[in-house]
Amino acid sequence: MEIRNIAIIAHVDHGKTTLTDAILAQTGAVATGVSMDSNSIEKERGITIYSKNVSITYKGTKINIVDTPGHADFGSEVERVLRSIDSVLLIVDAQEGPMPQTRFVLKKSLELGLKPIVVLNKIDKPAADPARAEEQVLELFLELGATDEQADFTTVYAIGREGVAMKNLSDERKDLTPLLDTVLELVPPASTPEMVAKPMRLQAFNLAYDNFLGRLAICRIYEGVLKAGQNVTVKKPDGSSRTGKLTKIFTFTGLERTDVAEAQAGDIVIIAGLPDIFIGETVSTEPDAEPLPAIAIDEPTITVNFLVNNSPFAGREGKYVTSRQLREYLEKELEVNVGLKVDFVSPDAFKVSGRGELHIAVLLENMRRAGYELQVSQPQVIIREEEGKKMEPYEEVIIDTPSEFQGAIIERLGTRAFVMQNLTQKDDLVRLTFEGPTRGLLGYRNQFVIDTKGEGILSSRFIGFRPYAGEIKKRQVGSMISMAPGKALGYALWSLQDRGVLYIVPATEVYEGMVIGNTSKGEEMMVNPTKGKNLTNVRSSGNDEAITLVPAYALTIERGLEVMGEDEYLEITPESVRLRKQFLTETDRAKARRKD
Repeated sequence: MEIRNIAIIAHVDHGKTTLTDAILAQTGAVATGVSMDSNSIEKERGITIYSKNVSITYKGTKINIVDTPGHADFGSEVERVLRSIDSVLLIVDAQEGPMPQTRFVLKKSLELGLKPIVVLNKIDKPAADPARAEEQVLELFLELGATDEQADFTTVYAIGREGVAMKNLSDERKDLTPLLDTVLELVPPASTPEMVAKPMRLQAFNLAYDNFLGRLAICRIYEGVLKAGQNVTVKKPDGSSRTGKLTKIFTFTGLERTDVAEAQAGDIVIIAGLPDIFIGETVSTEPDAEPLPAIAIDEPTITVNFLVNNSPFAGREGKYVTSRQLREYLEKELEVNVGLKVDFVSPDAFKVSGRGELHIAVLLENMRRAGYELQVSQPQVIIREEEGKKMEPYEEVIIDTPSEFQGAIIERLGTRAFVMQNLTQKDDLVRLTFEGPTRGLLGYRNQFVIDTKGEGILSSRFIGFRPYAGEIKKRQVGSMISMAPGKALGYALWSLQDRGVLYIVPATEVYEGMVIGNTSKGEEMMVNPTKGKNLTNVRSSGNDEAITLVPAYALTIERGLEVMGEDEYLEITPESVRLRKQFLTETDRAKARRKD
Protein backbone atom coordinates (compact mmCIF):
# COMPACT_ATOMS: atom_id res chain seq x y z
CA MET A 1 0.00 0.00 0.00
CA GLU A 2 1.25 3.49 -0.87
CA ILE A 3 1.86 5.83 2.07
CA ARG A 4 1.59 9.62 2.28
CA ASN A 5 2.75 11.55 5.38
CA ILE A 6 1.35 15.00 6.16
CA ALA A 7 1.19 17.33 9.16
CA ILE A 8 -1.55 19.87 9.85
CA ILE A 9 -0.07 23.17 11.05
CA ALA A 10 -1.71 26.48 11.96
CA HIS A 11 -2.06 29.22 14.53
CA VAL A 12 -4.06 28.36 17.65
CA ASP A 13 -7.85 28.16 17.02
CA HIS A 14 -7.71 28.23 13.21
CA GLY A 15 -9.45 24.84 13.04
CA LYS A 16 -6.77 22.13 12.67
CA THR A 17 -8.35 19.56 14.98
CA THR A 18 -11.92 20.22 13.76
CA LEU A 19 -10.79 19.60 10.17
CA THR A 20 -8.84 16.46 11.14
CA ASP A 21 -11.87 15.13 13.08
CA ALA A 22 -14.03 15.66 9.96
CA ILE A 23 -11.47 13.83 7.74
CA LEU A 24 -11.41 10.87 10.16
CA ALA A 25 -15.19 10.69 10.32
CA GLN A 26 -15.70 10.94 6.53
CA THR A 27 -13.12 8.25 5.75
CA GLY A 28 -14.67 5.90 8.32
CA ALA A 29 -11.56 5.88 10.54
CA VAL A 30 -13.59 6.89 13.61
CA ALA A 31 -17.25 7.33 14.53
CA THR A 32 -18.75 10.78 13.96
CA GLY A 33 -18.34 13.02 17.00
CA VAL A 34 -15.07 11.42 18.19
CA SER A 35 -12.43 14.12 18.68
CA MET A 36 -8.64 13.90 18.59
CA ASP A 37 -8.41 16.28 21.56
CA SER A 38 -8.84 13.45 24.03
CA ASN A 39 -6.96 14.92 26.99
CA SER A 40 -9.34 16.49 29.56
CA ILE A 41 -7.39 19.78 29.63
CA GLU A 42 -7.50 19.96 25.81
CA LYS A 43 -11.28 19.47 25.87
CA GLU A 44 -11.78 22.18 28.50
CA ARG A 45 -9.53 24.75 26.87
CA GLY A 46 -10.44 23.90 23.29
CA ILE A 47 -6.77 23.79 22.22
CA THR A 48 -4.37 21.04 21.14
CA ILE A 49 -1.47 20.58 23.58
CA TYR A 50 0.09 17.30 22.45
CA SER A 51 0.75 16.42 18.81
CA LYS A 52 -1.13 13.28 17.77
CA ASN A 53 -0.69 10.73 15.03
CA VAL A 54 -3.61 9.20 13.14
CA SER A 55 -3.99 7.44 9.83
CA ILE A 56 -6.74 7.07 7.27
CA THR A 57 -7.11 4.93 4.15
CA TYR A 58 -8.34 6.83 1.10
CA LYS A 59 -8.54 5.36 -2.42
CA GLY A 60 -6.23 2.51 -1.43
CA THR A 61 -3.55 4.86 0.00
CA LYS A 62 -2.61 5.10 3.66
CA ILE A 63 -2.36 8.76 4.76
CA ASN A 64 -0.55 9.37 8.07
CA ILE A 65 -1.72 12.68 9.56
CA VAL A 66 -0.04 14.47 12.47
CA ASP A 67 -2.20 17.08 14.23
CA THR A 68 0.11 19.63 15.86
CA PRO A 69 -0.43 22.17 18.67
CA GLY A 70 -1.09 25.77 17.59
CA HIS A 71 0.11 27.50 20.76
CA ALA A 72 3.64 28.93 20.80
CA ASP A 73 4.45 27.29 24.16
CA PHE A 74 4.22 23.88 22.47
CA GLY A 75 6.09 24.94 19.33
CA SER A 76 8.93 22.47 19.93
CA GLU A 77 6.39 19.68 19.22
CA VAL A 78 5.76 21.15 15.75
CA GLU A 79 9.42 21.41 14.72
CA ARG A 80 10.10 17.75 15.44
CA VAL A 81 6.99 16.59 13.62
CA LEU A 82 7.93 18.49 10.45
CA ARG A 83 11.06 16.34 10.10
CA SER A 84 9.01 13.17 9.81
CA ILE A 85 6.53 14.14 7.07
CA ASP A 86 6.62 15.02 3.36
CA SER A 87 4.18 17.93 3.14
CA VAL A 88 2.04 20.16 5.34
CA LEU A 89 -1.51 21.45 5.26
CA LEU A 90 -1.20 25.07 6.37
CA ILE A 91 -4.61 26.05 7.79
CA VAL A 92 -5.35 29.79 7.80
CA ASP A 93 -8.51 31.44 9.14
CA ALA A 94 -10.10 33.26 6.16
CA GLN A 95 -11.08 36.16 8.44
CA GLU A 96 -7.98 36.59 10.63
CA GLY A 97 -5.36 35.76 7.99
CA PRO A 98 -1.82 34.62 8.97
CA MET A 99 -1.01 35.01 12.70
CA PRO A 100 2.29 34.72 14.68
CA GLN A 101 2.26 30.95 15.00
CA THR A 102 1.39 30.64 11.28
CA ARG A 103 4.62 32.49 10.55
CA PHE A 104 6.62 30.30 12.97
CA VAL A 105 5.42 26.92 11.66
CA LEU A 106 5.53 28.01 8.01
CA LYS A 107 9.12 29.27 8.36
CA LYS A 108 10.19 25.89 9.77
CA SER A 109 8.47 23.93 7.00
CA LEU A 110 9.92 26.13 4.23
CA GLU A 111 13.44 25.74 5.66
CA LEU A 112 13.02 21.96 5.44
CA GLY A 113 12.13 22.29 1.76
CA LEU A 114 8.49 21.19 2.17
CA LYS A 115 5.86 22.52 -0.23
CA PRO A 116 2.76 23.44 1.80
CA ILE A 117 -0.85 23.07 0.66
CA VAL A 118 -2.77 26.14 1.92
CA VAL A 119 -6.26 25.54 3.33
CA LEU A 120 -8.32 28.71 3.86
CA ASN A 121 -10.68 27.59 6.60
CA LYS A 122 -13.81 29.18 8.13
CA ILE A 123 -14.85 30.84 4.83
CA ASP A 124 -18.41 30.95 6.22
CA LYS A 125 -17.49 33.57 8.85
CA PRO A 126 -19.40 36.87 8.33
CA ALA A 127 -16.17 38.90 7.92
CA ALA A 128 -14.24 36.21 6.01
CA ASP A 129 -12.25 37.56 3.06
CA PRO A 130 -10.58 34.57 1.32
CA ALA A 131 -8.99 36.69 -1.43
CA ARG A 132 -7.34 39.01 1.10
CA ALA A 133 -6.23 36.10 3.31
CA GLU A 134 -4.68 34.33 0.29
CA GLU A 135 -2.80 37.51 -0.65
CA GLN A 136 -1.48 37.84 2.93
CA VAL A 137 -0.33 34.18 2.86
CA LEU A 138 1.55 34.79 -0.42
CA GLU A 139 3.18 37.91 1.09
CA LEU A 140 4.21 35.80 4.10
CA PHE A 141 5.69 33.08 1.84
CA LEU A 142 7.79 35.67 -0.01
CA GLU A 143 8.80 37.43 3.22
CA LEU A 144 10.04 34.11 4.67
CA GLY A 145 12.21 33.45 1.60
CA ALA A 146 10.12 30.74 -0.09
CA THR A 147 11.45 29.41 -3.39
CA ASP A 148 9.42 30.03 -6.57
CA GLU A 149 8.15 26.47 -6.43
CA GLN A 150 7.07 26.80 -2.76
CA ALA A 151 5.39 30.18 -3.38
CA ASP A 152 3.34 28.65 -6.20
CA PHE A 153 1.13 26.91 -3.63
CA THR A 154 -2.24 25.23 -4.17
CA THR A 155 -5.18 26.68 -2.22
CA VAL A 156 -8.19 24.69 -1.00
CA TYR A 157 -11.18 26.40 0.64
CA ALA A 158 -12.87 24.72 3.59
CA ILE A 159 -15.43 24.91 6.37
CA GLY A 160 -14.00 22.43 8.89
CA ARG A 161 -17.04 22.53 11.16
CA GLU A 162 -19.33 21.42 8.30
CA GLY A 163 -16.75 19.01 6.87
CA VAL A 164 -16.70 20.51 3.35
CA ALA A 165 -13.86 21.59 1.04
CA MET A 166 -13.68 22.94 -2.53
CA LYS A 167 -10.94 23.79 -5.00
CA ASN A 168 -12.82 26.93 -6.16
CA LEU A 169 -15.18 29.09 -4.13
CA SER A 170 -17.93 28.53 -6.71
CA ASP A 171 -17.75 24.70 -6.47
CA GLU A 172 -20.46 22.60 -4.83
CA ARG A 173 -20.01 22.20 -1.05
CA LYS A 174 -20.34 18.46 -0.51
CA ASP A 175 -17.54 16.83 1.54
CA LEU A 176 -13.74 16.82 2.03
CA THR A 177 -12.97 14.78 -1.12
CA PRO A 178 -11.41 17.81 -2.96
CA LEU A 179 -8.90 18.24 -0.09
CA LEU A 180 -8.00 14.53 0.07
CA ASP A 181 -7.64 14.39 -3.74
CA THR A 182 -5.27 17.37 -3.56
CA VAL A 183 -3.17 15.52 -0.94
CA LEU A 184 -2.90 12.41 -3.17
CA GLU A 185 -2.05 14.57 -6.17
CA LEU A 186 0.59 16.85 -4.60
CA VAL A 187 2.21 14.96 -1.69
CA PRO A 188 5.01 12.66 -2.89
CA PRO A 189 4.83 8.95 -1.91
CA ALA A 190 6.70 8.29 1.35
CA SER A 191 8.86 5.51 -0.06
CA THR A 192 10.12 3.84 -3.23
CA PRO A 193 11.07 0.17 -3.84
CA GLU A 194 14.75 1.25 -3.70
CA MET A 195 14.29 2.67 -0.19
CA VAL A 196 12.53 -0.51 1.01
CA ALA A 197 15.44 -2.62 -0.27
CA LYS A 198 18.06 -0.76 1.82
CA PRO A 199 19.08 -1.75 5.40
CA MET A 200 16.59 -0.52 8.00
CA ARG A 201 17.08 3.05 9.31
CA LEU A 202 14.62 5.15 11.31
CA GLN A 203 14.62 8.27 13.49
CA ALA A 204 12.66 9.06 16.67
CA PHE A 205 10.81 12.41 16.52
CA ASN A 206 8.55 12.10 19.56
CA LEU A 207 8.26 10.10 22.80
CA ALA A 208 5.43 8.39 24.63
CA TYR A 209 5.15 6.32 27.79
CA ASP A 210 3.35 3.08 28.61
CA ASN A 211 3.03 1.67 32.14
CA PHE A 212 3.77 -1.85 30.86
CA LEU A 213 6.19 -1.24 27.99
CA GLY A 214 8.07 1.79 29.43
CA ARG A 215 9.37 4.48 27.13
CA LEU A 216 8.08 4.38 23.55
CA ALA A 217 9.46 6.25 20.56
CA ILE A 218 7.35 7.57 17.68
CA CYS A 219 9.52 7.21 14.57
CA ARG A 220 9.59 7.64 10.82
CA ILE A 221 11.13 4.69 8.95
CA TYR A 222 13.33 6.19 6.24
CA GLU A 223 14.79 2.98 4.77
CA GLY A 224 14.30 -0.79 4.85
CA VAL A 225 11.87 -3.03 6.71
CA LEU A 226 11.41 -2.92 10.49
CA LYS A 227 10.65 -6.19 12.29
CA ALA A 228 9.74 -6.96 15.92
CA GLY A 229 12.55 -8.78 17.75
CA GLN A 230 15.28 -7.19 15.60
CA ASN A 231 18.66 -6.40 17.19
CA VAL A 232 19.46 -2.78 16.40
CA THR A 233 22.15 -0.13 16.88
CA VAL A 234 21.04 3.25 18.29
CA LYS A 235 23.21 6.16 17.13
CA LYS A 236 23.35 9.60 18.70
CA PRO A 237 23.85 12.61 16.39
CA ASP A 238 27.47 12.85 17.65
CA GLY A 239 28.20 9.36 16.26
CA SER A 240 28.38 7.40 19.56
CA SER A 241 26.27 4.22 19.56
CA ARG A 242 24.76 1.46 21.72
CA THR A 243 22.83 -1.71 20.96
CA GLY A 244 19.30 -2.82 21.82
CA LYS A 245 16.42 -5.06 20.81
CA LEU A 246 12.96 -4.04 19.58
CA THR A 247 10.18 -5.81 21.44
CA LYS A 248 7.02 -4.32 19.89
CA ILE A 249 6.01 -2.32 16.81
CA PHE A 250 2.74 -0.40 16.53
CA THR A 251 1.30 1.45 13.55
CA PHE A 252 -1.66 3.84 13.54
CA THR A 253 -5.10 2.80 12.32
CA GLY A 254 -7.46 5.75 12.77
CA LEU A 255 -6.85 6.87 16.35
CA GLU A 256 -5.89 3.39 17.54
CA ARG A 257 -2.46 1.74 17.91
CA THR A 258 -2.20 -1.57 16.08
CA ASP A 259 0.40 -4.19 17.04
CA VAL A 260 2.20 -5.38 13.87
CA ALA A 261 5.05 -7.81 13.15
CA GLU A 262 6.77 -5.52 10.63
CA ALA A 263 6.55 -2.15 8.90
CA GLN A 264 8.39 -0.71 5.90
CA ALA A 265 10.06 2.50 4.78
CA GLY A 266 7.80 5.56 4.70
CA ASP A 267 5.54 4.52 7.58
CA ILE A 268 5.24 6.23 10.97
CA VAL A 269 5.43 3.72 13.84
CA ILE A 270 5.76 3.42 17.62
CA ILE A 271 8.56 1.18 18.87
CA ALA A 272 9.12 -0.35 22.32
CA GLY A 273 12.18 -2.04 23.79
CA LEU A 274 14.70 0.84 23.86
CA PRO A 275 14.27 2.34 27.37
CA ASP A 276 16.81 5.15 26.88
CA ILE A 277 15.99 6.26 23.32
CA PHE A 278 15.78 10.02 22.80
CA ILE A 279 14.50 12.37 20.11
CA GLY A 280 16.76 12.69 17.06
CA GLU A 281 18.56 9.37 17.60
CA THR A 282 18.92 7.06 14.59
CA VAL A 283 18.06 3.35 14.90
CA SER A 284 19.51 0.96 12.32
CA THR A 285 20.26 -2.73 11.76
CA GLU A 286 23.72 -1.76 10.44
CA PRO A 287 26.31 -0.83 13.13
CA ASP A 288 28.15 1.50 10.73
CA ALA A 289 25.02 3.27 9.32
CA GLU A 290 25.23 7.05 8.90
CA PRO A 291 23.20 8.87 11.63
CA LEU A 292 20.34 11.02 10.26
CA PRO A 293 20.59 14.84 10.75
CA ALA A 294 20.00 15.88 14.37
CA ILE A 295 16.65 17.32 15.49
CA ALA A 296 17.11 20.52 17.50
CA ILE A 297 14.89 21.03 20.56
CA ASP A 298 14.01 24.58 21.60
CA GLU A 299 15.58 25.94 24.76
CA PRO A 300 13.24 26.81 27.67
CA THR A 301 12.59 30.53 28.29
CA ILE A 302 11.12 30.69 31.81
CA THR A 303 11.89 28.98 35.10
CA VAL A 304 9.79 28.28 38.22
CA ASN A 305 10.71 26.66 41.55
CA PHE A 306 8.51 23.71 42.59
CA LEU A 307 8.51 23.21 46.36
CA VAL A 308 6.93 20.91 48.91
CA ASN A 309 3.79 22.56 50.29
CA ASN A 310 4.42 23.79 53.85
CA SER A 311 1.37 26.01 54.39
CA PRO A 312 -0.93 25.54 57.43
CA PHE A 313 -3.36 23.66 55.14
CA ALA A 314 -0.68 21.31 53.75
CA GLY A 315 -1.71 17.67 53.32
CA ARG A 316 -5.45 18.29 53.68
CA GLU A 317 -6.42 17.62 50.05
CA GLY A 318 -3.43 16.09 48.27
CA LYS A 319 -2.67 12.40 48.01
CA TYR A 320 1.02 12.91 47.05
CA VAL A 321 2.71 15.61 49.11
CA THR A 322 6.35 14.58 49.76
CA SER A 323 9.43 15.72 47.86
CA ARG A 324 10.15 12.11 46.84
CA GLN A 325 6.72 11.85 45.19
CA LEU A 326 7.16 15.20 43.41
CA ARG A 327 10.59 14.10 42.17
CA GLU A 328 9.18 10.81 40.83
CA TYR A 329 6.43 12.65 38.91
CA LEU A 330 8.88 15.14 37.38
CA GLU A 331 11.34 12.39 36.42
CA LYS A 332 8.53 10.53 34.65
CA GLU A 333 7.39 13.75 32.94
CA LEU A 334 10.92 14.31 31.61
CA GLU A 335 10.60 10.97 29.77
CA VAL A 336 8.07 12.47 27.35
CA ASN A 337 7.93 16.26 27.83
CA VAL A 338 11.07 17.24 25.96
CA GLY A 339 10.46 21.01 26.14
CA LEU A 340 10.90 20.71 29.92
CA LYS A 341 14.10 20.82 31.98
CA VAL A 342 14.31 20.04 35.70
CA ASP A 343 17.24 20.85 37.94
CA PHE A 344 16.97 18.83 41.15
CA VAL A 345 18.70 21.55 43.20
CA SER A 346 17.83 20.39 46.71
CA PRO A 347 15.78 17.66 48.41
CA ASP A 348 12.72 19.95 48.79
CA ALA A 349 13.01 22.27 45.75
CA PHE A 350 13.10 21.59 42.01
CA LYS A 351 13.95 24.24 39.43
CA VAL A 352 11.61 23.61 36.47
CA SER A 353 12.25 25.37 33.15
CA GLY A 354 9.65 25.48 30.36
CA ARG A 355 8.69 27.19 27.12
CA GLY A 356 6.21 29.66 28.64
CA GLU A 357 3.56 30.24 31.30
CA LEU A 358 1.01 27.98 29.58
CA HIS A 359 3.56 25.13 29.30
CA ILE A 360 4.19 25.30 33.09
CA ALA A 361 0.48 25.83 33.89
CA VAL A 362 -0.54 22.69 31.95
CA LEU A 363 2.11 20.65 33.81
CA LEU A 364 0.79 21.94 37.17
CA GLU A 365 -2.82 21.28 36.14
CA ASN A 366 -1.93 17.68 35.25
CA MET A 367 -0.16 17.28 38.61
CA ARG A 368 -3.08 18.54 40.69
CA ARG A 369 -5.50 16.29 38.78
CA ALA A 370 -3.27 13.35 39.58
CA GLY A 371 -3.60 14.15 43.32
CA TYR A 372 -0.35 16.11 43.86
CA GLU A 373 0.02 19.05 46.22
CA LEU A 374 2.85 21.60 45.94
CA GLN A 375 3.71 25.29 45.88
CA VAL A 376 5.55 27.26 43.19
CA SER A 377 7.48 30.52 43.07
CA GLN A 378 6.96 33.43 40.68
CA PRO A 379 8.00 32.62 37.06
CA GLN A 380 11.34 34.20 36.06
CA VAL A 381 12.82 34.44 32.58
CA ILE A 382 16.10 32.65 31.88
CA ILE A 383 18.94 35.15 31.51
CA ARG A 384 22.11 33.90 29.88
CA GLU A 385 25.51 35.33 28.99
CA GLU A 386 26.88 35.45 25.46
CA GLU A 387 30.29 37.02 24.80
CA GLY A 388 30.12 38.86 28.12
CA LYS A 389 26.67 40.34 27.37
CA LYS A 390 23.48 39.65 29.34
CA MET A 391 20.88 38.11 27.01
CA GLU A 392 17.17 37.47 27.62
CA PRO A 393 14.31 35.90 25.61
CA TYR A 394 12.26 38.20 23.37
CA GLU A 395 8.74 37.79 22.01
CA GLU A 396 6.86 39.07 18.99
CA VAL A 397 3.34 40.08 20.01
CA ILE A 398 0.47 40.59 17.57
CA ILE A 399 -2.69 42.21 18.89
CA ASP A 400 -6.06 42.56 17.11
CA THR A 401 -8.30 45.04 18.88
CA PRO A 402 -10.96 47.71 18.28
CA SER A 403 -9.11 50.97 17.51
CA GLU A 404 -10.49 52.76 20.62
CA PHE A 405 -8.23 50.61 22.87
CA GLN A 406 -4.95 51.00 20.95
CA GLY A 407 -3.73 53.97 23.04
CA ALA A 408 -3.98 52.06 26.33
CA ILE A 409 -2.24 48.99 24.83
CA ILE A 410 0.65 51.00 23.31
CA GLU A 411 1.15 52.85 26.62
CA ARG A 412 1.10 49.69 28.76
CA LEU A 413 3.46 47.70 26.54
CA GLY A 414 5.72 50.75 26.21
CA THR A 415 6.29 50.76 29.98
CA ARG A 416 7.13 47.02 29.71
CA ALA A 417 9.98 47.72 27.21
CA PHE A 418 8.03 46.67 24.09
CA VAL A 419 8.62 48.53 20.83
CA MET A 420 5.88 48.81 18.21
CA GLN A 421 6.96 47.47 14.81
CA ASN A 422 3.80 47.84 12.75
CA LEU A 423 0.20 49.09 12.81
CA THR A 424 -2.44 48.25 10.20
CA GLN A 425 -6.11 49.23 10.27
CA LYS A 426 -9.17 47.76 8.59
CA ASP A 427 -12.49 49.43 9.34
CA ASP A 428 -12.67 49.77 13.13
CA LEU A 429 -10.07 47.02 13.89
CA VAL A 430 -6.32 47.56 14.25
CA ARG A 431 -3.51 45.02 14.22
CA LEU A 432 -0.51 46.06 16.35
CA THR A 433 2.83 44.27 16.14
CA PHE A 434 5.35 44.63 19.00
CA GLU A 435 8.71 43.16 19.94
CA GLY A 436 9.99 43.08 23.50
CA PRO A 437 11.36 40.97 26.36
CA THR A 438 9.37 37.93 27.59
CA ARG A 439 9.75 39.44 31.08
CA GLY A 440 7.51 42.33 30.05
CA LEU A 441 4.77 39.97 28.91
CA LEU A 442 4.61 37.94 32.15
CA GLY A 443 1.45 38.97 33.98
CA TYR A 444 0.19 41.22 31.15
CA ARG A 445 -2.55 39.05 29.60
CA ASN A 446 -4.97 39.62 32.47
CA GLN A 447 -4.45 43.40 32.22
CA PHE A 448 -4.93 43.17 28.44
CA VAL A 449 -8.40 41.61 28.86
CA ILE A 450 -9.38 44.51 31.15
CA ASP A 451 -7.89 47.19 28.83
CA THR A 452 -9.75 45.83 25.77
CA LYS A 453 -12.95 44.90 27.68
CA GLY A 454 -12.50 41.33 26.45
CA GLU A 455 -12.62 42.31 22.76
CA GLY A 456 -8.89 42.04 21.97
CA ILE A 457 -6.92 39.00 20.75
CA LEU A 458 -3.26 38.69 21.82
CA SER A 459 -0.84 36.19 20.26
CA SER A 460 2.87 35.88 20.92
CA ARG A 461 5.84 33.81 19.77
CA PHE A 462 9.42 33.47 20.97
CA ILE A 463 11.87 35.12 18.53
CA GLY A 464 15.22 34.50 20.21
CA PHE A 465 17.63 35.81 22.84
CA ARG A 466 18.57 39.51 22.63
CA PRO A 467 20.48 41.98 24.85
CA TYR A 468 18.96 42.59 28.31
CA ALA A 469 16.36 45.39 28.22
CA GLY A 470 17.01 46.84 31.71
CA GLU A 471 14.60 47.05 34.63
CA ILE A 472 10.86 46.78 34.04
CA LYS A 473 8.38 47.85 36.71
CA LYS A 474 5.30 45.72 36.11
CA ARG A 475 3.50 45.25 39.37
CA GLN A 476 1.23 48.21 40.13
CA VAL A 477 -0.84 46.48 42.82
CA GLY A 478 -0.03 45.39 46.35
CA SER A 479 -1.24 42.34 48.29
CA MET A 480 -4.11 42.16 50.76
CA ILE A 481 -2.85 39.72 53.41
CA SER A 482 -4.94 37.92 56.00
CA MET A 483 -3.70 38.57 59.56
CA ALA A 484 -5.91 35.92 61.19
CA PRO A 485 -6.92 32.30 60.57
CA GLY A 486 -10.56 31.23 60.28
CA LYS A 487 -13.49 31.45 57.85
CA ALA A 488 -13.90 34.62 55.76
CA LEU A 489 -17.15 36.43 56.49
CA GLY A 490 -19.29 38.34 53.98
CA TYR A 491 -19.41 41.44 56.21
CA ALA A 492 -15.59 41.68 56.43
CA LEU A 493 -15.16 41.14 52.67
CA TRP A 494 -17.84 43.76 51.95
CA SER A 495 -15.81 46.37 53.82
CA LEU A 496 -12.57 45.29 52.05
CA GLN A 497 -13.78 45.16 48.46
CA ASP A 498 -13.46 48.95 47.98
CA ARG A 499 -9.69 48.69 48.56
CA GLY A 500 -8.97 46.40 45.58
CA VAL A 501 -9.85 43.05 44.02
CA LEU A 502 -10.72 40.04 46.20
CA TYR A 503 -9.66 36.47 45.31
CA ILE A 504 -11.92 34.70 47.85
CA VAL A 505 -15.64 34.37 48.60
CA PRO A 506 -17.42 34.23 52.00
CA ALA A 507 -16.92 30.97 53.97
CA THR A 508 -13.47 30.40 52.41
CA GLU A 509 -11.01 29.12 55.01
CA VAL A 510 -7.97 31.40 55.36
CA TYR A 511 -4.76 31.37 57.36
CA GLU A 512 -2.34 34.03 58.54
CA GLY A 513 -0.13 35.16 55.63
CA MET A 514 -2.57 34.05 52.91
CA VAL A 515 -3.10 36.63 50.15
CA ILE A 516 -6.86 37.18 49.80
CA GLY A 517 -6.80 39.97 47.21
CA ASN A 518 -4.83 42.89 45.82
CA THR A 519 -4.85 46.57 46.70
CA SER A 520 -5.27 49.09 43.92
CA LYS A 521 -2.96 51.65 45.58
CA GLY A 522 0.07 49.37 45.37
CA GLU A 523 1.01 48.97 49.05
CA GLU A 524 0.67 45.80 51.12
CA MET A 525 -2.19 45.76 53.58
CA MET A 526 -2.81 43.48 56.56
CA VAL A 527 -6.54 42.75 56.91
CA ASN A 528 -8.87 40.57 58.96
CA PRO A 529 -11.36 38.80 56.65
CA THR A 530 -12.82 36.83 59.61
CA LYS A 531 -14.12 39.92 61.43
CA GLY A 532 -17.87 39.81 62.13
CA LYS A 533 -20.32 42.65 62.64
CA ASN A 534 -20.60 44.01 66.19
CA LEU A 535 -24.16 43.38 67.33
CA THR A 536 -25.98 45.55 69.89
CA ASN A 537 -29.55 45.56 71.15
CA VAL A 538 -30.07 49.10 69.84
CA ARG A 539 -31.61 49.51 66.38
CA SER A 540 -30.61 52.34 64.07
CA SER A 541 -31.35 53.13 60.43
CA GLY A 542 -27.74 52.60 59.30
CA ASN A 543 -27.42 49.18 60.88
CA ASP A 544 -29.37 47.10 58.37
CA GLU A 545 -27.58 47.94 55.14
CA ALA A 546 -27.70 45.12 52.57
CA ILE A 547 -24.32 43.49 51.92
CA THR A 548 -23.64 43.47 48.17
CA LEU A 549 -20.42 41.72 47.19
CA VAL A 550 -18.65 42.15 43.86
CA PRO A 551 -17.93 38.68 42.35
CA ALA A 552 -14.45 37.51 43.42
CA TYR A 553 -11.58 37.18 40.93
CA ALA A 554 -11.24 33.41 41.43
CA LEU A 555 -7.65 32.22 41.17
CA THR A 556 -6.73 29.59 38.60
CA ILE A 557 -3.16 28.36 38.11
CA GLU A 558 -2.55 30.74 35.16
CA ARG A 559 -4.09 33.73 36.93
CA GLY A 560 -2.05 32.95 40.03
CA LEU A 561 1.21 32.79 38.04
CA GLU A 562 0.33 36.18 36.53
CA VAL A 563 -0.66 38.11 39.68
CA MET A 564 1.83 36.72 42.24
CA GLY A 565 4.70 38.83 43.62
CA GLU A 566 8.36 37.87 44.06
CA ASP A 567 7.92 37.20 47.78
CA GLU A 568 4.87 34.95 47.30
CA TYR A 569 4.13 31.30 46.57
CA LEU A 570 1.22 29.82 44.66
CA GLU A 571 -0.15 26.88 46.65
CA ILE A 572 -1.69 24.25 44.35
CA THR A 573 -3.76 21.33 45.64
CA PRO A 574 -6.29 19.02 43.91
CA GLU A 575 -9.15 21.20 45.21
CA SER A 576 -7.74 24.71 45.65
CA VAL A 577 -5.37 27.35 44.30
CA ARG A 578 -4.23 29.78 47.00
CA LEU A 579 -1.76 32.65 47.04
CA ARG A 580 0.40 33.12 50.14
CA LYS A 581 3.42 35.05 51.37
CA GLN A 582 6.67 33.07 51.57
CA PHE A 583 6.95 34.22 55.20
CA LEU A 584 3.54 33.95 56.82
CA THR A 585 3.89 36.29 59.82
CA GLU A 586 4.62 40.01 59.73
CA THR A 587 7.60 39.44 62.07
CA ASP A 588 9.19 36.89 59.72
CA ARG A 589 8.64 39.17 56.73
CA ALA A 590 10.29 42.09 58.54
CA LYS A 591 13.30 39.88 59.41
CA ALA A 592 13.60 38.75 55.77
CA ARG A 593 13.51 42.39 54.57
CA ARG A 594 16.29 43.31 56.99
CA LYS A 595 18.47 40.46 55.67
CA ASP A 596 18.01 41.73 52.09
